[in-house]
Amino acid sequence: MTLSDAVGLTETQERRIVRGLQLALVALLGYGAVTVQFAITGTAGLALGITLLPAWLRREYGYSMDAGLVLWITAAVILHTGGSLWLYETYQWYDEIAHTVSASVIAGLGYAAFRAFELHSDEMNVPSTFRSVFIVVFVLAIGVVWEVLEFALGGTVVTVYGIDDIVTDFVFNTVGATIVSIWGTDHVSELIGFFRQRLRSSSEN
Repeated sequence: MTLSDAVGLTETQERRIVRGLQLALVALLGYGAVTVQFAITGTAGLALGITLLPAWLRREYGYSMDAGLVLWITAAVILHTGGSLWLYETYQWYDEIAHTVSASVIAGLGYAAFRAFELHSDEMNVPSTFRSVFIVVFVLAIGVVWEVLEFALGGTVVTVYGIDDIVTDFVFNTVGATIVSIWGTDHVSELIGFFRQRLRSSSEN
């Protein structure tokens, strides 16, 4: 079952929502530029670029990503972008939701890539339990890279809130990864197929 089926919206409705969220990112990008707030500009620009990746995949590889998955990715990045305004500092629960959603996206993408590689290789036969463990470990590893990046940038693009915030981030990153490992792996089946196709094409070249 695709994510679109699970969400219950039509593909047209989902794409309209995505376009609306992209316009919101463009508005935030302009606001950050006008007010010379580089944290907002950098976050909005990165988020907008991520939301355009599905269109790039369709143009370059002919792969039309499920509209529900596109909406999932777009919702995650706009949550983080909105947090760069004032929501992170005002509402602790907002940061927790944003990290849970973004961690679920990373978990889904990581699982799809891992599963595609497993199916592509005749030498790999991974138990389902290990796949679940892999999802959580993969998300936590990406979380470590992100926190290091935040400190390296010194708050110029992303804001560093301290050790307590890092611990909370990892807790809810784990929550997002666990949700996907239990209920979400079936929703990235089309993406697994795309990754398998790319691996097959690479091995034949």
